[in-house]
Amino acid sequence: MPTTPSAPSSTAATPGGPAGPAVAGHGTPGPRMTSRQRLVLALLLGSQFMIAVDFSILNVALPVVGEGLGFSLAHLQWIATSFALAAAGFTLLFGRVADLVGRKNLFIGGMAVLGLSSALGGLATSPEVLLTARVLQGLATAAVTPAGLALLTTAFAEGPSRERALGLNGALMSAGFTAGAILGGLLTDLLSWRWAFFINVPVAALVVILAPSVITDSRPERRPRLDVPGAVTVTGGLLLLVLGLTQAGETGWTAPTTLAALAAGSTLLIAFVRIEQRAAAPLVPTHILKRRSVVWGNTAGLIAFATETSLVFLLTLYLQEVLGYSPLATGLAFGVLGVGTVIGGVLGGRAVGRFGNRRAIVLGGAVQAVATVSLVALGTSGTWIWLLLAATFVGGVGNMLMIVGFMVTATSGLPDAEQGRATGLATMTQQVGIALGIPVMSAIVTARTGAASGPDAVLSGVSTAILVNSALVLAGALLAGYFLAEGKRTAADT
Repeated sequence: MPTTPSAPSSTAATPGGPAGPAVAGHGTPGPRMTSRQRLVLALLLGSQFMIAVDFSILNVALPVVGEGLGFSLAHLQWIATSFALAAAGFTLLFGRVADLVGRKNLFIGGMAVLGLSSALGGLATSPEVLLTARVLQGLATAAVTPAGLALLTTAFAEGPSRERALGLNGALMSAGFTAGAILGGLLTDLLSWRWAFFINVPVAALVVILAPSVITDSRPERRPRLDVPGAVTVTGGLLLLVLGLTQAGETGWTAPTTLAALAAGSTLLIAFVRIEQRAAAPLVPTHILKRRSVVWGNTAGLIAFATETSLVFLLTLYLQEVLGYSPLATGLAFGVLGVGTVIGGVLGGRAVGRFGNRRAIVLGGAVQAVATVSLVALGTSGTWIWLLLAATFVGGVGNMLMIVGFMVTATSGLPDAEQGRATGLATMTQQVGIALGIPVMSAIVTARTGAASGPDAVLSGVSTAILVNSALVLAGALLAGYFLAEGKRTAADT
């Protein structure tokens, strides 16, 4: 397979340019960040952390929100699903739009929409208004996340500096998901669930005010046309696929609505691939999809996000339904996981620099799998909380090693003009993983417990899903490591 040129340094990169031989795998320290780069990093990481918090901040508060606005129990899950559908379905489209209209413009516009939609959600007085706000929040997330990640990768030259930045980004994204559960419990218990929305407003406003003078932009010299057929098919396909997986968790895999959504989504995604092969200005060029680093890097990322976020869901069931924890206590228990993800993110860049991104993926996946499978030993006694805390901490470190390896793998070796596409794919992978992990694991729990109820039945279902979860992450890490190694060998032979 022919190699692709390394990404050139952008105007925001360190004056010394790319780190030359001091790239991943050699462990040589990269150039120091400039003051402007530190400010850019703080601004972008702060916004990405806020986005991650939004994915989970309402999870522990859903019963309270439903009671306050009159949601029926059957429709309660749509508070989370409406956000996830919009975020996952439109990410790839907005990743390309960022290349066309400017990543900086899309980032700032998305943050403005996020702030306004959060205010709307906090003021909602009916289910319809709240769901509208959640859809708008999801659309804003689909715009901000790939644009912010592309701005991050073009602000730092490929090599140690970018690896450190991506490591911190991954740590805060994963920690934000955990922090959202804690913050949601605190705000709901101490103030009101409405503050889960209102807290976004001042943060979004601050980013919108500072970003124009802090962030520099880069875009292609010529602005190609948007691939409308590709955009329609991939967006529709992802929406239907995530909807089908959500329905599977709610009504079962054999329900007509589940099968119809999955079949239609798969058909549209196959059509998308065929359209991209013929399009003059494809949304995702086929040469990117043929790169093993893109395919297997994103595969590892999909599994990493799907398994860890769904593990939080499984352990929430265990803590509340088996041990009888309150929403606030459940959120606080996941604080240890948050610490593990932050440490893993900080170590992730160093691990990639020392061992290479492929080995970081395999090592991280193995650590996460071993930590996860130990949770099968959980019982109905409260003393098992210590095993849960230790395992989630270690698993969080491993998960972040895998995520940093995925981010570096999926965005390296591409020119600046294609970073929007690469980061759009990576962000889509992340958000689809978050969206599909929970319904898949929920379907496993439901299939295992059947009509049975009570702590013992819930524990049985959770334990089965945990086994599947650990097997998935180990298989994904090993397969990605194998095929990435094969790709290196093939490139060396050619």
